[in-house]
Amino acid sequence: MNSVTLNLSHVVKLTDEKFAELAAANDNLRLELTAKGELIIMPPTGGETGNRNFEIYIDLGIWNRQTRLGKAFDSSTGFRLPNGATRSPDVAWIRIERWEALTTDQRKKFLPICPDFVVELVSETDDLADVRLKMQEYLENRLLLGWLINPKSRTVEVFRANREVERLEGVVSLSGEDVLPGFVLNLQPIWDN
Repeated sequence: MNSVTLNLSHVVKLTDEKFAELAAANDNLRLELTAKGELIIMPPTGGETGNRNFEIYIDLGIWNRQTRLGKAFDSSTGFRLPNGATRSPDVAWIRIERWEALTTDQRKKFLPICPDFVVELVSETDDLADVRLKMQEYLENRLLLGWLINPKSRTVEVFRANREVERLEGVVSLSGEDVLPGFVLNLQPIWDN
C-alpha cells in the first residue's frame, strides 16, 4: 500500500487534540498532517525498511546514551512544526536544552518543536519527490541537519541549515558534524539489508 493524502481543509480542521485522537484510534497506520491541513496516511513499514530503521536507531541510541547531549525519537513520534504541520520523521533528535525547555505536558503530546536532526529513509512505497519536500519543510522550520537515505540507489542527500543540499554516492558512513559531535552512522547495514 502506498501513502494516501486526503485534503480535509474544506471539510474539517483537525486540532492537535483531534489529530492525536485520530492517530491513537488508527495505530496500525502512520499519520501526518501537512501545514495545509492535508492528512497523509502511511502504511506500516515492511521488514527491510523496519530493520534499516532499527539499525539507525541502534547507532544513534548508543551515541546518545553515551553523550547525553539530547533526546532521540523513533518514527512513531509526532513533531508539531512551527508551520502547523505534524510530522513523524523516521529518526529524530533534539538537543537536551531544547527538550528541557518543554513543559511536562508538552513532552507527553506531539512535540511542539522541529527536531535539530532527522533521518528519512526512502522505502519502496515512498515517492522520492515527496520525501525531498518533507526534508525541505524541516529546513524551513529550523532543522540543523538531515539525511535522506535511499537504499535502492545507495545515495544520501544531506540537508543543512543555510546550505545547498549535498548528494553523496557510495559512502559507507556519515558524520553527525557539529550537530551530533562524534556521531558516525555506519551505512553498511543499511546497504547490505
